[in-house]
Amino acid sequence: MKTLKVHYHPEIKSLEGKSKFTRLATRAITMDADNILMLYTERYDDYSLPGGGLDNNEDKVQGMKRELSEETGATGITNIKPFGIYEEYRPWHQPDYEIQHMVSYCYTCDIDKELGKSHMESYEANNGMAPKWINIFEAIKHNKKTISNSPKKGMSIERETFLLELIAKNYT
Repeated sequence: MKTLKVHYHPEIKSLEGKSKFTRLATRAITMDADNILMLYTERYDDYSLPGGGLDNNEDKVQGMKRELSEETGATGITNIKPFGIYEEYRPWHQPDYEIQHMVSYCYTCDIDKELGKSHMESYEANNGMAPKWINIFEAIKHNKKTISNSPKKGMSIERETFLLELIAKNYT
């Protein structure tokens, strides 16, 4: 799978001599014409692709299917194809490590039109996360507005907006 981008948080000036850990994650890209299945998070007022961290030794495709199903209630997940890898280096404000290296494996896929019941983790539900079909250009516009205007934006919004713009360029 090709690397789409390697992003360094502005606080990261150098990786040399820094303790870091790597977190592997997946992201699911599901389109229906110009609409894309996203997760809207009320706390951060942003749209993100369904996905999340892989369990230890979990197959990437199986992890993507698990996350997509848990977060959106998606069923009938088929036609899975690699889209690319997005890497991030972020500050980590916990003991033991200074930097988190996030590697997101992105896949396109098809799903059944109707979504089932999602099974959010407690922090996702507490953040007001909910699946939503939205026009991809509206999601991009919304995220860009949040980047420009919101003091509460999350760190992932730059990744999500970059990916949305790349998806729009390639699939619409």
